[in-house]
Amino acid sequence: MNKLTHFLKLIIIIVIVLMLNIKANDETRVGSIKGVVLDKDTKTALVGANVILKGVGQGAATNMQGEFSIINVPVGSYSVEFSYIGFESVTKTDIIVRSGRAAFVNCEMSMSTISSDEVVVTGGIFTLSEEEVSSSANFSYEEIRRAPGSAGDVSRILMTLPGIGKVDDQKNSLIVRGGSPNENSFYVDNIEIPNINHFPTQGSSGGPISLINVDFIQDVSFYSGGFSSQFGDKLSSVMDMRFREGNRQEFDGQLDLNFSGFGGVFEGPLFSDKASWMISIRRSYIDFLIDMVDVGSTIAPVYGDINWKVVYDINTDNKLTFLGVVGDDRLHSDRQNGLDNDMIIYAKQDLIEGTAGLNWRALWGSSGYSNTSLAVTLNDFVEDAFRTSTDELFMKNRSLERTIKFRNVNHLRVSKSLAIDLGIDAKQLINDYDNFYGDYLDNYGVNHESVNIKRDFNESKIGGFVNYSQQITPEWKVNLGLRADYFSFNKNFTISPRVSSSYDISPITALNLSVGSYSQNLPSLLSVQNPMLKNFKDPMAMHYILGISHLLTEDTKLTIELYKKDYRNFPMDSEKPEAFIIDEIYDPEGMYTIHSELKDNGEAESWGVEMMIQKKLTKDIYGVISGSYFRSRYKDYNGTWRNRTFDNKFLFNIEGGYKPNEEWEFSMRWIYAGGRPYTPFDIGASTSSRTGILDLNRFNDARYPAYHSMNVRVDKRFHFESTNLVVYLSIWNVYDRKNTSMIYWNEISNEQRTIYQWSMLPIFGIEYEF
Repeated sequence: MNKLTHFLKLIIIIVIVLMLNIKANDETRVGSIKGVVLDKDTKTALVGANVILKGVGQGAATNMQGEFSIINVPVGSYSVEFSYIGFESVTKTDIIVRSGRAAFVNCEMSMSTISSDEVVVTGGIFTLSEEEVSSSANFSYEEIRRAPGSAGDVSRILMTLPGIGKVDDQKNSLIVRGGSPNENSFYVDNIEIPNINHFPTQGSSGGPISLINVDFIQDVSFYSGGFSSQFGDKLSSVMDMRFREGNRQEFDGQLDLNFSGFGGVFEGPLFSDKASWMISIRRSYIDFLIDMVDVGSTIAPVYGDINWKVVYDINTDNKLTFLGVVGDDRLHSDRQNGLDNDMIIYAKQDLIEGTAGLNWRALWGSSGYSNTSLAVTLNDFVEDAFRTSTDELFMKNRSLERTIKFRNVNHLRVSKSLAIDLGIDAKQLINDYDNFYGDYLDNYGVNHESVNIKRDFNESKIGGFVNYSQQITPEWKVNLGLRADYFSFNKNFTISPRVSSSYDISPITALNLSVGSYSQNLPSLLSVQNPMLKNFKDPMAMHYILGISHLLTEDTKLTIELYKKDYRNFPMDSEKPEAFIIDEIYDPEGMYTIHSELKDNGEAESWGVEMMIQKKLTKDIYGVISGSYFRSRYKDYNGTWRNRTFDNKFLFNIEGGYKPNEEWEFSMRWIYAGGRPYTPFDIGASTSSRTGILDLNRFNDARYPAYHSMNVRVDKRFHFESTNLVVYLSIWNVYDRKNTSMIYWNEISNEQRTIYQWSMLPIFGIEYEF
């Protein structure tokens, strides 16, 4: 690895030289800001809305299509204020104007409940969905792109939020309020994408790095609990992303080299200005570096992805969107790799994952709008895993998972204080499994005979929802929701009522409350292994959330929330009474094992208190400070309460940045997380059996050392006549903390060893726009 380390140091030196020595022309460079202003309830154009660059004085008014254009704007960072009579004003921060390019800023404005049409109501920077009054956060493209330690990964930036547990540097799995990663869902423009990561964990939502190109993202809303009835089949959280549209006036291109790989983003108009297209193509380059410097048995993952979005306006009221997110992953290791890198298991992986779909948005004039999508998801797993100690086949995975999805969401504005959302979603699962599990002695000391599972899993899911939003008084808003879901595998029909309310104690302080029921089907991979699950109830969770939000200043908000989640109906195994089956995929074996004696009597709970202070970038400083204390536990088969796998107890994050001018930006992130629970090995039993055997008397009773690390980043922008260059350098774990990833049993040396997370890691990136 020394050769690779020296090579990377050389690259970093080159990046620093670029940052310090490239000179842009001293002339004042200009760009433009363009966009569309819409009524949030109906998606119709707001004609004559005022658009002002705060602190500058430049501005524009929207035309008959709701479009605006502000030209000859000097390069730099701006806040844009939108105002319209009878609507709450909105301020968009962190708008970057680049030389010779247009920054597209779209805004949706909500009608005010104040009766006078002559009043422009002061809104603000922190705007969220009307249906989500608690446990919500919103991030813009620029906030995601520049976040230190995120590498442009939309999931990693969320780890700044107080309810997101820190687990592993190598994975971006979202641990939301003590739940597991399989409790989260992801949506892009009304299309569900089950996993947005390369090398996805089958049956879950985690992975090492995102396959979503951040340059496509317009904004992201994340709901860590209490989300509305339009989202179903998940117990913990929803990430709702919106992709921007491509440039309808001219061709634009961007070339990138960063942690995710190298590639480019290209966009332009179609059919004059009636349509636009946008495509991103990326590939990893680590394997090229390893081959170049000849570092021996280092394992190089190879991955690439394609994102696209095509938008076509049928007419002023109907729009079609065709989008896709596809990834291709390869990782081939051999026994020598396993021996050299202290791997319990080495594997060969060839994976393809992707979702493509069509969404039709129809406007109903002043009454509302609808989004209707049809999409297909495909996951093709070809994996062979071998035990390093014996070179025997441990697992063969041949899984082909296909899902056809239909989703219809309708928003009806009855009056300016009353709105109704209703719709349906349906899925057809067409899955083929041909998997082999070799005989082995597991960590519980139980011998498993080899088994081959060759089954089809063709099942249907259908759900319907309605959500009633009423502004009772100017201060008090109530949402009532009801969701119903049916799953053909177990013939279960579940009803999930939900209610949320927000009361404005003052113009800058609000009290929020959410209570709701949530259900989720078990992963198909687990269900196909255990046909007995046909007789089980679906896992359920009750959310109870009480919070208060307070604007400290126009651009700084304080939020405090108390929450509790009560889980039930989880599968439990009488032969492994200590284990919580749904979390075992995160054990060292990384898979759901075969179970013969299951019952659906599992219970769990999670509760905590969270605090967050968020300052948006309106001048030169931005940041987030968050912290939480929580507990996540489950009741085992024998009735004993135990720590759940992701019970960190304490989380604290501080992230912020400083932009002294339009060229330089400095940022940092520091994360602290209490140690995760784990089960120590029974040293005597493990030594005699030459494999790790857990001390079941201390199941999830020990804790790893606390995790903490600091990431820093420096960005430098260069503005030329018609092109732009961004060069950045980020250092992860800058003080080189040795954070424990896991303790495992090395079957070669027959002893307990520790795997550490990333040491100090330099990350560089270059973005060239033309």
